[in-house]
Amino acid sequence: VSALLEGRLGGAGLDVFENELHVPEELFGLENVVLLPHVGTSTVETRMVMADLVLGNLEAHFLGKPL
Repeated sequence: VSALLEGRLGGAGLDVFENELHVPEELFGLENVVLLPHVGTSTVETRMVMADLVLGNLEAHFLGKPL
């Protein structure tokens, strides 16, 4: 947060916070910050890739191959 406030960081897109119930209020008014409600992976494409990873890991596990 301090890096954003002091201009040492150009911007941020955040969807996960250390304490989800208490997002630092300083972030709300910053023009260079995008805050999302923990939905950064909610695209069809991302969910398909995640599903493929799970299936690949399951297959490897049951075939005794490394993950």
